Amino acid sequence: MAWQRIEHWKVGSYVIMPDHIHFFVMPADRQVDLSKYSQSFRSLVTRQLRPLGFPYPLWQREFFDHLLRSDESYEQKWQYVRLNPVRAGLVKSPEEWPYAGEVHALEL
Repeated sequence: MAWQRIEHWKVGSYVIMPDHIHFFVMPADRQVDLSKYSQSFRSLVTRQLRPLGFPYPLWQREFFDHLLRSDESYEQKWQYVRLNPVRAGLVKSPEEWPYAGEVHALEL
């Protein structure tokens, strides 16, 4: 997957929705810029999907990021994100959604 090919970042949990994606990332090097990661990720995915007939542009111009603060819980945020397919009416429980998982166990 594209997110595994971008150096200096680890991807934790993710949920792929029909019209957007949520994933948690952590830089291996604290000097790496999240917007550059997003740009690299979008570029890689676009190059992979365009030959398959996906229309251009694939992405909205902006992305929403949320930095976890020291008093916020990764697990709490993950529980909220993993319920997106349920809230969207796509499944009855998050365990039924096949487009979610974890790439790396992030140590915060």
